[in-house]
Amino acid sequence: MAHKKQRKNRILKSFVMVSAFLLLITLIFKIIKINPGFEGDNVIASSVHALCGLPDPCPMDHLAFKISSGATDLIGPKICTDGKMIIDGMNKNGGQGINIAVVNGQTGELISTATFDMWNGEVEPLIEFLKTIKDGSFVLMASSDDPATRLNDEARTRIGELGSSYISVLGFRDNWVFVGGKGIKSMKPLEQHIRNDKALNKYDNWPEMLEMQGCIPYSKEPGLELITNTFWLK
Repeated sequence: MAHKKQRKNRILKSFVMVSAFLLLITLIFKIIKINPGFEGDNVIASSVHALCGLPDPCPMDHLAFKISSGATDLIGPKICTDGKMIIDGMNKNGGQGINIAVVNGQTGELISTATFDMWNGEVEPLIEFLKTIKDGSFVLMASSDDPATRLNDEARTRIGELGSSYISVLGFRDNWVFVGGKGIKSMKPLEQHIRNDKALNKYDNWPEMLEMQGCIPYSKEPGLELITNTFWLK
């Protein structure tokens, strides 16, 4: 008797599973029929757009980003956009000084990266690089160790024109992360700065690491309001 009851339960369970599967298939076909442009790849893309370690996905017409400054002279900066680590510590395109990534403001495609040593290097290469940035570009910057000793007024002015407020006061071994743009009429840059103060520093001669992440809406055309609706997460 018990054996017959178990067999009956297994049959019932199998029937429920098959019915659920058939219902799912029916719903999928209905979706495809209602929306002929429906593609399975779009569903996958939407579900995995939480890129660069962000806690939530960015809208599909936004650039996901995450930036961290260096910490002491041992841990390098990181810049990630749309799941691609384009500057990673001291090994991949990163180094002491000011680390920069320039990204196409319409597509998110990486245009260029550069690192400028502001302790042992010269400021002129930084200025020349800043001159090459085209309108409609997103510009992401992160400090490592010392970003300021070699900076002069021209370099600070050019970075200020990208939307930075703290570049005018950036000092020796300050930590700084920044997201701005070139040729933006309505500028809403994203920026964090912490001063090097031995009395307050987390690492004796260096302040703590800074980190910033969020989503930047792609521009509709170069030079317009690229970052008006930007939101970001600490």
